[in-house]
Amino acid sequence: MKEAKVTIDRDFSIAETDPRLFGAFVEHLGRCVYGGIYEPGHPTADERGFRRDVLELVRELAPTIIRYPGGNFVSGYNWEDGVGPVENRPRRLDLAWMSTEPNTFGTNEFMDWCQAADVEPMMAVNLGTRGPDDARRLLEYCNFPGGTELSDLRRAHGWEKPHNVRFWCLGNEMDGPWQMETKTAWEYGRIAAEAAKLMKWIDPSIELAACGSSSRNMPTFGSWEDTVLEHSFDHVEYISLHTYLNNYADDTPAFLASPDLMDSFIEEVVAIADAVAARRHSSKRIMLSFDEWNVWYRTRRKNEGRVKLGWPIAPPILEEIYNMQDALAFGGACISLLNHADRIKSACVAQLVNAIAPIMTETGGPAWRQTIFYPFKDMSTLGRGTVLQTKVDSPTYETTYYDPRGTSELRFPLPAVPYLKVSVVHNHDEDCVTIFALNRSLDESLSMKALVRGFDGLKVREAHQLRSDDLMAINTKDAPDTIKPSPLEGVEIRGEQVQARLAPASWNVIRLEVQKH
Repeated sequence: MKEAKVTIDRDFSIAETDPRLFGAFVEHLGRCVYGGIYEPGHPTADERGFRRDVLELVRELAPTIIRYPGGNFVSGYNWEDGVGPVENRPRRLDLAWMSTEPNTFGTNEFMDWCQAADVEPMMAVNLGTRGPDDARRLLEYCNFPGGTELSDLRRAHGWEKPHNVRFWCLGNEMDGPWQMETKTAWEYGRIAAEAAKLMKWIDPSIELAACGSSSRNMPTFGSWEDTVLEHSFDHVEYISLHTYLNNYADDTPAFLASPDLMDSFIEEVVAIADAVAARRHSSKRIMLSFDEWNVWYRTRRKNEGRVKLGWPIAPPILEEIYNMQDALAFGGACISLLNHADRIKSACVAQLVNAIAPIMTETGGPAWRQTIFYPFKDMSTLGRGTVLQTKVDSPTYETTYYDPRGTSELRFPLPAVPYLKVSVVHNHDEDCVTIFALNRSLDESLSMKALVRGFDGLKVREAHQLRSDDLMAINTKDAPDTIKPSPLEGVEIRGEQVQARLAPASWNVIRLEVQKH
């Protein structure tokens, strides 16, 4: 059996996790909205058309903030189409997903849904086909109390009180050629700075995220962030990151190593943001908003998985079915986010329901949890608190991760991937220490010995694992519990040392209670 050692000390921390680290994403894409969170006539629908069964699963998943309405969709979206009497709202062609948008669900319905789900709204503005003035108009509609044309329009539409949206995204993936009205870094940087300026003149309390490059593999990556922040540094608080882990090469060890590239991506963007600050002799630090992340590859590569002919309403697209190995890679990404809590203050798993999502539904039928549901739930419910530094001494393996970019192939050598990937969080309010541990060995158990210093009288409150002998196993409508957590037996505490045997290819959570004397 392989053995890994972890050293943890109460006095050596990374940062407190920001509540917004545990966010998700709802876009007008496929069945995420229509047939997902919103389905009038469904047996569980409330009077507003919100699916109660989905709401129950969302509350269990426990996201804290939801990004809306896109995504690619937002770059062609007229927010005015989605407010006012539903019978007067226009149908539009959505060029992002080649669908027809009925606009029966819009800004105000989303705000009501957020309240029902007990989550904070995160709004994106269209800086593709529209610009700064339209952004400030939407902000005024949402946040200004009353007495102006747009605030009074909201009140006339039935929402007397302002929505008070605090977090705003300045467009989406504006360097992507797939984006409506793609821009150069210089063009976007100027527009983002002007939109931010106008929006903060109306509401100085808001926080803004400028678009980073669409992915680490874009030709624009690096120079894009540098130029955009050079323009917008004084006006924004965040730069965004997007990444989707894949297994195109059908190489499970490389797939499970891919979250380590996510670590590198984060650290590179931090370095770029801090370089901009250094040139300006500024003590301000731009934080990171990882507002799109997930595992996604099956429905991503072929056009038939992304588009249905005939401009349908809410077509079943991007409905990635996640298996056990996807959940393991996903758990690794959760650990990467936690371990960078000092700079990642917001993150959104993309997406929430049906489209590359932890929750699946059948239109008119049931809802169920996908395999990736469980690592996110663990992170969101047990990852609140102070992330502690960890020193990991683990056996390693070598692999190469494959990631396509258009017609070219990118390969990332990973010479020393630790079999154990781990994060540790101390919750002060409950005085608990939670260890999140991923064993990436496919065929051997891993003996983990964690030296936890500075906590007296630890005892195991709860321990569970997510694993299966079949890494291809999935959850379905008819078998929704094929993959679900099971108890992790045999966790022992000997003084300051916690010992556990982690099964091959397993996601593990050990929650330790600090004894009060």
